[in-house]
Amino acid sequence: MHARRACKGPRAAWTTEERLFPATAAIIAAPLARCNSHESKKRVRALAAPPPFCYMSGAMPRYAITTFGCQMNVHDSERMHEVLRHAGYTESDDPRAADVVVLNTCSVREKAEQKLLSEVGRLAKWKQTHPEMVLVVAGCVAQQEGERLLTRSSGIDLVLGPDNIPELPRLLDDIGLGAPPLVRTVFDLEAPRFLTALSVAASAPTAFVTIMKGCNERCSFCIVPYTRGPERYRPSAELVAEIAGLVEAGVREVTLLGQTVNSYRDPSSELLRAPGASPDDPDESEFAALLRRIAAEVPGLVRLRYTSPHPRHLTPSLIEAHADLSVLARHVHLPVQSGSDRILKRMIRRYTRAEYVARVGSLVARLPDLSLSTDIIVGFPGETEDDFAATLSLVREVGFRGLFGFKYSQRPYTPARKLADDVPEAEKSERLARLFEVSEELLGAHLQGLVGSRQRVLVEGAGKEGTNAWSGRTERNEIVHVAGAEGLDLRGTIVEVVITRANKHSLQAELSDEARAAAKPLPVVPAAPVDAPKPRAAGERRSLPIVAAGGG
Repeated sequence: MHARRACKGPRAAWTTEERLFPATAAIIAAPLARCNSHESKKRVRALAAPPPFCYMSGAMPRYAITTFGCQMNVHDSERMHEVLRHAGYTESDDPRAADVVVLNTCSVREKAEQKLLSEVGRLAKWKQTHPEMVLVVAGCVAQQEGERLLTRSSGIDLVLGPDNIPELPRLLDDIGLGAPPLVRTVFDLEAPRFLTALSVAASAPTAFVTIMKGCNERCSFCIVPYTRGPERYRPSAELVAEIAGLVEAGVREVTLLGQTVNSYRDPSSELLRAPGASPDDPDESEFAALLRRIAAEVPGLVRLRYTSPHPRHLTPSLIEAHADLSVLARHVHLPVQSGSDRILKRMIRRYTRAEYVARVGSLVARLPDLSLSTDIIVGFPGETEDDFAATLSLVREVGFRGLFGFKYSQRPYTPARKLADDVPEAEKSERLARLFEVSEELLGAHLQGLVGSRQRVLVEGAGKEGTNAWSGRTERNEIVHVAGAEGLDLRGTIVEVVITRANKHSLQAELSDEARAAAKPLPVVPAAPVDAPKPRAAGERRSLPIVAAGGG
């Protein structure tokens, strides 16, 4: 850990630990005779001797987090930032300068797991000469592998499941006082905990809000039910309060998160039945009612999105909500996975191609300008060329304006492991390339058709480095780069732009005359005095980044 020194003397001298780690210090201070549990007695006995190191007074530990995978993992990382900052940790931009390095992992795809193991290997080598660094593996791979991770790498100090993030500071306290490598991967089934990350999220115009966790679907290819557990939901009043707080802090757009986000049910039973909801429909949920409550009680919210929904729960009540609520973005990401009924059945998706097409057709009929994107797996066990041709025809029939395509890879603990992975890797790659070719064709035609039009863009931040452009998204989720706005402060504003060019995956635009006249100038920041570089103090660590954030 940060700024350690050899600690000499009896336990009575551990005043620094008492200040930095009150929870652990309280255990130490309790007389052995008053410990009520076997676990507490074990801890007191283990801590009876002074630890090999302790923290120097006034030094605060530093941490770095690297995130792999999906938006849920990004949000989990924000929650870890929040709990560590509240515990007195400060963030380091350089993992080599950090006392605690957290790798927040994804196990949905094999590639993401391989990235994790590669990074663990690099950091384990670094730890050989810097044993004071604490290495934490969190997220879905941690939940999936548990104790096995400790046998695969001797450099890991803590394995932490997604439901155990609130315990992170306490577990780091224990490790700092000499505890052996720890594994904490327990689902919070009895009393679900949903941490917020208001201070982190409010620093940007857009934010994520988790409304549920876990999944009750049993898709044969998916490991999420194993790594995230069964579905657990947040009370609707709690969600409304968090979103209202984000809006008050300056957030303009919120994305609701859940593994099957539109299966939501209010555990507090406070929501009124939404228009169009049928109590006899087994696919019905209370998600549409939640959207209506958010729209009614947080009028300052500009845009509301959600991800990822399941096609079964695209019910008439949700379609009605999209038609009625202007705050809902005109874009839905609806994973289909395959266009073949035979493969959908093997995937245990619980809908047919015709049912999927009918439901999205009803949605688009109510909102003709809505855009759709999807997820597709190629090379699933048993997929023939005819099955894949059905997928390509579905992509064209629906007219997806974006998709995430993946080659099937076997994942542990999934039913599909019982099926022969019989599509050759070369064939998977070839099918994926053909899928992307069709997707690029559809997207390119759509983007080209927008040239010359006027669009409303929520500006999220500065564009690519080396340009003076701003970047944002339309209601339909098209990425737009706004040029010619030098000296204007557009961040967090919704501006009208004129589309001037279609790029491969985005649009180029200029501000309309009305938007330019209404825009505020960038604040003038006084130039800082230029000081001569200070020599590095003896023993000071040089900043050398070694871990790049990546996705799975």
